[in-house]
Amino acid sequence: MPPRFNFLLHAFLCLALATTSFSFSPKFYDNVCPQALPAIKKIVEAAVHREPQMGASLLRLHFHDCFVNGCDGSLLLDSTSILETEKNARGNFNSVRGFEVVDQIKAEVDRICGRPVVSCADILAVAARDSVVVLGGPTWKVRLGRRDSTTASTALADNVLPSASMDLPALINNFKNQGLNKRDLVALSGGHTIGLSQCIIFRNRIYNATNIDPAFAKERRTTCPRTGGNTNLAPFDPTPARFDTTYFKNLVKERGLLTSDQALFSGGSTDKLVESYSKNTDAFWVDFGKSMIKMGNIKPFTGNQGQICVNCRKVN
Repeated sequence: MPPRFNFLLHAFLCLALATTSFSFSPKFYDNVCPQALPAIKKIVEAAVHREPQMGASLLRLHFHDCFVNGCDGSLLLDSTSILETEKNARGNFNSVRGFEVVDQIKAEVDRICGRPVVSCADILAVAARDSVVVLGGPTWKVRLGRRDSTTASTALADNVLPSASMDLPALINNFKNQGLNKRDLVALSGGHTIGLSQCIIFRNRIYNATNIDPAFAKERRTTCPRTGGNTNLAPFDPTPARFDTTYFKNLVKERGLLTSDQALFSGGSTDKLVESYSKNTDAFWVDFGKSMIKMGNIKPFTGNQGQICVNCRKVN
């Protein structure tokens, strides 16, 4: 084989390997637009400082995006004549929020990058991480290079998003269907250490559950009547603007807000892990970061799959 051909072949293979190694990695934007991640962080910090609840909302957007056919930005798409938005699914309707912040991020990164190179799916992944950090939680290396979906499915979202009324076996099965195990289930549920929930979501638990601290139920009933007040809000734990382990401490005391929260500590196979996290912040943070990376890796579009949306609310 001629030396020149050997050299060209070697160069091509090196380039191919470099492209492959960067095709879905934390370094994906290092060369194409190194300003992208700092820009996302700046906007997330400002949004969360204005309204701490926004941190939980942005984290939830990434979660609900990934669980419906992978982390592909499909949750952000609005309805059209040929597409029914996932925003109207039972687990999302009148509850998912933060879309205006995503729009702001998208406009800014496209401006500083000079063209649309950052996908909406990647924006959700990075904004989720940055939100947790702003609220005092751990950081992790977000793999990047996702591309955006050109479809969405309300029906699929209805079928696969976990419900607040699920018991432990249903939750374990739901997460298993996404390639996630019991440790991932408990760690990711710890995202409820920030944010608020609506009365309509937890009403049945505070009036009918038997595995609930009576004083806690009484406290929650003051702002969540048997009828009316569906959108009244209550925190998942007493420190809704701080990413800590209070959520797990509450579960041990039977003060979980949702049925699906308390299911994690109800005499089942996840009790020991809940108790461990309640006593060990570092263990929770390490596992939360690992599980967020794992969740963020669910069926991403990469390479030539999907597209880079110009507007996160619609297909190009």
